Amino acid sequence: MRMKKPLPEPAAFGSTPHVLVIGDSHVDIACTQHTAGPMRPNGSTRGCVRYKRGGVARNSAENLALLGCICHLISVFGDDEQGRELMAATQLAGVDLSHCLVVSDATTATCLILNDHAGEMFFMMGDPGIVERLTPDWLATKSELFGNAALIVANTDLSEDALAWLFACHGDCPLFFDTVNDSVADRIRPWLRQVHTLKPNRREASLLSGLPFNSREEAPAVANWFHRAGVRHVILSLGAHGLYYSDGRQSGWMAPLPVDVIDVTGAGDALMAGLAYGYLHDLPFADSVAFGNACAALTLTTQANNHPELSAASVHALLRGPGRATAPGASGVQMPSRPWGRP
Repeated sequence: MRMKKPLPEPAAFGSTPHVLVIGDSHVDIACTQHTAGPMRPNGSTRGCVRYKRGGVARNSAENLALLGCICHLISVFGDDEQGRELMAATQLAGVDLSHCLVVSDATTATCLILNDHAGEMFFMMGDPGIVERLTPDWLATKSELFGNAALIVANTDLSEDALAWLFACHGDCPLFFDTVNDSVADRIRPWLRQVHTLKPNRREASLLSGLPFNSREEAPAVANWFHRAGVRHVILSLGAHGLYYSDGRQSGWMAPLPVDVIDVTGAGDALMAGLAYGYLHDLPFADSVAFGNACAALTLTTQANNHPELSAASVHALLRGPGRATAPGASGVQMPSRPWGRP
């Protein structure tokens, strides 16, 4: 797989291409069953409870930093112990938080996640309202940071006003979007034609397209709907059933890599980071999907939302390893690998 060396450290702000990630940061309270069994209302079960660094945007930013990219995060934290610990750990991973907002009149966002014994999410409840403090007026004070970004990674946890500002003021920058969950996925609808790369799961893709998506055979029609709406690159995430990717010229399936799954939380955020890394390093589109798929696979093997040993080297080692489940050209309908389309 073709690849460039990691980007160098910046000598000064704006002098080196960077990734800008904007969105949520929160503390996860993750509860995982010890043994198989149904979860029932008013019932109880034994399990393991852990506090983890979380947030779709924050997770992606940490992954990008671990991969060696220069990454700035725009997010909001409460001026509390949880917020300070979350910021310190994120900075330690290499993410630049100098442009984040810290507020004293709200607490750092928290998310409760219930997993079954296999690490698959059963239910999630969060309080991400603090992210609405990222208003257009406040974001406008960071215009230089936005303007110098090589690409922007964002998600639909942002308010509709913030999304409108982002697309109006910086829609000419490659925008990579995660639709997060089906309760907020529809927020992206007015701006689909400006989205460079979109990563919805099956339910979010069906909600946005209005098309049935209950089988692998329906994936090409769903992807084509997004292309007609203006999205350049589509990666449909079907969890254990793999990924379907398309840019309107090349498309195919990628199966999950064979790993021992501990916890699925954070795998999609690692996939997004891998896609952004591939774009930054001029990898062909299909190779970028393979790279992101391997980032996700590594993340599945840890209880944390970010694999502490994630790196470009560890990703390539997994892709080269014996028993590799897939590679560009190994499955699905393939065409010759092409570079990403540049704006």
